[in-house]
Amino acid sequence: MKQKQKENLKGAPAFEKFYSELYGERWELLKKAFFEENTSVEYKIPGGEKSYFLDSASVLAALCLPLKKEFEEYDEPESILDLCAAPGGKTLVLASRMAENARLSANERSPERKHRLATVVQTCLPEEINSRITVSCSDGSTWCTRQSECFDKILLDAPCSSERHVIADPKYLNQWSLSRIKTVTMEQWALLSSAYRLLKEDGIMVYSTCALCPQENDEMIEKLFKKFNKDGSSFELLEPEPDVSEIEKFVNISLPDFEKTKYGYAILPDKQKGAGPIYFSIIHKIKSHLT
Repeated sequence: MKQKQKENLKGAPAFEKFYSELYGERWELLKKAFFEENTSVEYKIPGGEKSYFLDSASVLAALCLPLKKEFEEYDEPESILDLCAAPGGKTLVLASRMAENARLSANERSPERKHRLATVVQTCLPEEINSRITVSCSDGSTWCTRQSECFDKILLDAPCSSERHVIADPKYLNQWSLSRIKTVTMEQWALLSSAYRLLKEDGIMVYSTCALCPQENDEMIEKLFKKFNKDGSSFELLEPEPDVSEIEKFVNISLPDFEKTKYGYAILPDKQKGAGPIYFSIIHKIKSHLT
């Protein structure tokens, strides 16, 4: 079948065929896990008015972006960017971990979702932390046309196919198609290439999605290698080192395990008591001249 014809296939049968071919016998276990209750964890930051409930896999992904732990007077304040931040759960994880002099930019393209993000930041964080967070409404894919190499740490939790939500909603399931994945990956690449340009030398970025298909996950990182790392000296991929002690004051959590993929890691709900799905990859932009 020609590629164009494949992309035009849509609906539940096409969705089922595509993912069953990807995951084989495991697909039935994943579907079963999708329909079971996903137990969220409560994230409560002292001084904030409200708690926030989120997937433990999302907590782990945000925890895998290493941040400076302590304020040092001689340090420049660490600049952190959450590029696609709404609804705000991962923003709270970053905010609760950042050093006392660090600053966090939480951005969302949609005005409606940005309003929700701002409400979460306002109600779930104490004023001392809230005062060091800037909430913005901007297209992250074009941010790099205005600035470059200006953030020490970046979290890009990219918009994605979100199969767990698709399969649970007949309306979205009937609209699903391979061409939709193609559209989403174009958006993801625009965001990822922009985020990479915004990252300072020696900076670290976590790219994550809640998608299952490799086009939105490992293949995005492979494309980053081809574009920016042809000689192997521009960036490297890091192993995750999540430290639950950084957040034990805010959440009672048992972190899920992750599976290695070609360029990153995946947390899948069939093996992690409903947590996920989450894919993440940790990118370290190497200094041009190390001293």
